[in-house]
Amino acid sequence: MAKEILRMENITKIYDNGFVANKDVTFWLNEGEILALAGENGAGKTTLMKVLFGLEKPQTGKVLLYGEDANIKNTLDAIGKGIGMVHQHFMQVPSLTVAENVLLGIEPMKNGLFDFDKAVEMTREVSEKYNFHVDPLAKISDLSVGQKQKVEIMKVLIKGAKIIIMDEPTAVLTPQETDELFEQLLRLRDDGHSFIFISHKLEEVKRICSRITILRRGNCLGSYDLSDMSEADISRLMVGRDVVLQFEKEDPTPGDAIIKVKDLVKINADGKRVLDGLSFNIRAGEVIGIAGVEGNGQSELSDVLSGMDGFASGTVELNGQSIEGKSVFEIRQMGMALIPEDRMIHGAAGEMSICDNIISDRYFKPGYKKGMFINKKYIENVADEYIKEFQIACDNKKQAVRYLSGGNIQKVVVAREFTTGGNFIIANQPTRGIDVGAAEMIRKAIVRKSREEGTATLLISADLNEVLGCSDKLFVMRKGKIVAVFPKASEVSEAELGEYMLGLKTMTEKDMEGLL
Repeated sequence: MAKEILRMENITKIYDNGFVANKDVTFWLNEGEILALAGENGAGKTTLMKVLFGLEKPQTGKVLLYGEDANIKNTLDAIGKGIGMVHQHFMQVPSLTVAENVLLGIEPMKNGLFDFDKAVEMTREVSEKYNFHVDPLAKISDLSVGQKQKVEIMKVLIKGAKIIIMDEPTAVLTPQETDELFEQLLRLRDDGHSFIFISHKLEEVKRICSRITILRRGNCLGSYDLSDMSEADISRLMVGRDVVLQFEKEDPTPGDAIIKVKDLVKINADGKRVLDGLSFNIRAGEVIGIAGVEGNGQSELSDVLSGMDGFASGTVELNGQSIEGKSVFEIRQMGMALIPEDRMIHGAAGEMSICDNIISDRYFKPGYKKGMFINKKYIENVADEYIKEFQIACDNKKQAVRYLSGGNIQKVVVAREFTTGGNFIIANQPTRGIDVGAAEMIRKAIVRKSREEGTATLLISADLNEVLGCSDKLFVMRKGKIVAVFPKASEVSEAELGEYMLGLKTMTEKDMEGLL
């Protein structure tokens, strides 16, 4: 019989604004188990893990470790009691070595100074024990994304963690890197470690986990044996309705080129070519997807095309006009709309209302103004219409955006950007970190807009299911270049795509001739 090592019992957490994040939640974790924790954004997963990791104090309930009340006071206390957390966004210092990052905070000392040799020795022992194959002397900045993920796991293992929380661990990994990570997690599980695995990728949940605990609106719906559940069963419990995990789309009927990119070069502050001679067109009515391991020029391309950053040479034309030297505002007036990579930095103003965020790009337009003043009634009607159309779950249109779940914040951004009247949309990681219900709505909206309104769409996504399912044509970027083109995204597999992303395969200029 499985030995229970963790139980969170009757956890209730209510924030100062009255929001009930967790309501009487109970779940447990067994020794040597990988347990999935699933739910929509705002369901309470993050808060529950913050309670476990000592970042939040619940109003009621307790955490039991090996049957004893753990009384976790803070993060250091949680780490001391064998609980570790691998965050979705890596907590690393790029200029330091692997060993220096792994031992950060628990540095071995010798004669009052940091013992670098000992740190390297300790890191090498952990790396070799679990077959991580990471060089302790390598700089973090020189590692692949998959290797950085291993460093995060090594950081918690070296502190003695037996219970490890994994928050969206495969969000930016290729299929090959995901396979390697899962092999290591299974090896750690067999060694007696236990995992709480948080992910929106249901096929991965089914593949790596034995049980799943599902939260919805702060309540625990129960824990289930995954051998008895399909992906559709899981999504139905998470969202409360049937979710279409794969959708059919009509073939595109492309029109004229809306955006034309020719020999585009961008050089970063270190003198590196982060965009190296890119040339491509996107036509009206088509969705062009870009896949690639994070850090290969995708973000820089989005920044250049949106006017958030400049470029060294080449040309970019939007609707027949050069964007060179133009501001973001001016490029938006030329027909560009942007779903940015980080919704809270560039997509939304957290302290402002849903209403204000939705009209932030059009308050100066006819209808939105009455003389010198804002047309409040008209704006509120527009906000109500978009809240309904884009299924934004909120108290009301005057609610501050920061109080919404991540999925609903993203819907506010999408509602604004899809109603700008523009005919070129940059969708940069449009469903990153959001639940299956919100992702389904956004993906369908991207395809529908291209088909019904003839928009040209550039979709940049680390989610290969998304980029394969939504794109008509697909590019792979590596080291600032387009290294592969697939005229029909539906005809390439995730595994083959991963090979091009990792540089195991590449196409010649002749292979790609006439496809860009």
